[in-house]
Amino acid sequence: MAGRDQGLGDAPQPADASALGDAPRIRGILTQAAREGRCVSYSELLADLGFRFTRPKMRAVCKTLGEVDRLCALDGEPDLAVLVVRESDRLPGQGWWVGGTALMLGYDGPWEGAAAARFIRGQQQAVFDYWRGR
Repeated sequence: MAGRDQGLGDAPQPADASALGDAPRIRGILTQAAREGRCVSYSELLADLGFRFTRPKMRAVCKTLGEVDRLCALDGEPDLAVLVVRESDRLPGQGWWVGGTALMLGYDGPWEGAAAARFIRGQQQAVFDYWRGR
């Protein structure tokens, strides 16, 4: 069978599941993306952690994004979770919206569409501006 006769040394190493809850590591990935002025899709973030996209893994990493933002707040830095977006519309997922951040920032509109996109772009730009040159 083609592809099955690889030696054990050739097999990819499984990703360490603890990476999904590693807030400092995820914070580092997102800080680098902010310095580069780019957002990261959920799939990209999971790939950076060594995983393929699955909904359970995405939910696990989303829980960790709350801790990432808590750490940022303690250090006086802008939230980074706003940089993690769906590939389909480049907006954060439902968990970001229901977590209360948008409301705390004065946005009480829809989670999708033009108004949401304008709001998110503004929040993301503030993160990019903060990290540019740092």
